[in-house]
Amino acid sequence: MLRTLVSRGICTSASKYAASSAAGSTTYDMCILGGGIVGLGTARALKIAHPDMSIILLEKEKQLSTHQTGHNSGVIHMGIYYTPGSLKAKLCVDGAMRTYEYCDERLIPYKKCGKLIVATNDEESARLDILFEKGQQNKVPGLAMVDRKEILEIEPYCTGGVKAIHSPNTGIVDWRRVAISYGSDFEAAGGVIQLDSKVTRVKDVGSVLRVECGDKGRIEAKHVITCAGLQSDRLARRSGGDEFPKVVPFRGEYLELHPSKRHLVRGNIYPVPNPNFPFLGVHFTPRMDGAIWLGPNAVLAGSREGYSWTDVRPRDLVEMATFSGLWKLALPNIKYGIGEAARSLAWPLQLRELQRFIPTLGLGDIVRSNIAGVRAQAISPSGALVDDFQFDETCPGMLHVRNAPSPAATSSLAIADHIVDRATNVFKL
Repeated sequence: MLRTLVSRGICTSASKYAASSAAGSTTYDMCILGGGIVGLGTARALKIAHPDMSIILLEKEKQLSTHQTGHNSGVIHMGIYYTPGSLKAKLCVDGAMRTYEYCDERLIPYKKCGKLIVATNDEESARLDILFEKGQQNKVPGLAMVDRKEILEIEPYCTGGVKAIHSPNTGIVDWRRVAISYGSDFEAAGGVIQLDSKVTRVKDVGSVLRVECGDKGRIEAKHVITCAGLQSDRLARRSGGDEFPKVVPFRGEYLELHPSKRHLVRGNIYPVPNPNFPFLGVHFTPRMDGAIWLGPNAVLAGSREGYSWTDVRPRDLVEMATFSGLWKLALPNIKYGIGEAARSLAWPLQLRELQRFIPTLGLGDIVRSNIAGVRAQAISPSGALVDDFQFDETCPGMLHVRNAPSPAATSSLAIADHIVDRATNVFKL
């Protein structure tokens, strides 16, 4: 039923429950914490499913979607990489198709520029076959295995490839623009968005949950859903939840292709994932403005919102240094980590990786940039990366989104419906 309503657009009936006021606070039926694409999508979906519910969304920054959503690479993923049967696989394939529908309805521009996942040797070719099987099990539309000749028809300058998976429906979009549109839908339906409201504590005070926002006062709500991204574990702890999995910030930095060389790349060119390494590796990503991003690398950030080497917070460093799960992840991957740090500090070292796909690429074809994003990577105490989307319903009256990494933006409409279904069941809405 919810998906049918989404396809028809946001419901605009007025709420029959006006938010009630108490001494020093306002009470709502639902409070959502986090103004990224998952939080805004959830707020929108809740208003569709429960149009009479009074809902407020709190965001700690002065603008919406300034962190993971605002620093997103912009790719509309199709669900090729993810374990069949996982939430990522199910929600990404559904979410991608619905993203295109939503953008068409809202006149948000996008480009279906496609993607090649390129093998450059026999070892990668064998892994590519396994990846192709995953994509087929996930029912990714239009997927095809192509040979060297077909690679060159799609990407004429990608002469390093011997075999590739072609995903013609992979696209690009400005995800922050999509997220802001979700917020506009939510507000048009009577929802409330309050910016510059950093949550310091969530406390159960009986019939309601009290959300403390420092000098912004407090909000009271019958139920709370947290979609806090880089701060998700901290908000869970502040409301009595488990401290694990813990978020560890990894910064991904991008170079750019020189404007005169943008003709070298038509669509997304990705490497075959190496199971021995925790992250994907550098790739070529077209942008809506015509730019071509090269990257990202993956280096440990000095703070939860550390977009450069100089963004350091001692509290965050101490928290990471004392987390045994990070050490268990880092020590077996120390060589990989040193290599990533070296390529970050001496960016020309990235060239060799890029030349695996486009051998004619030269150092003068690459431009250093200050483009970077920070990934909220959830890690378990055992040192394992939490791969799938994860939710926590252990706190009474609360639902926490504990892990929503890529492809969360692509999956946002589907994730939102999933959260609403869980909330409706758990909270008996």
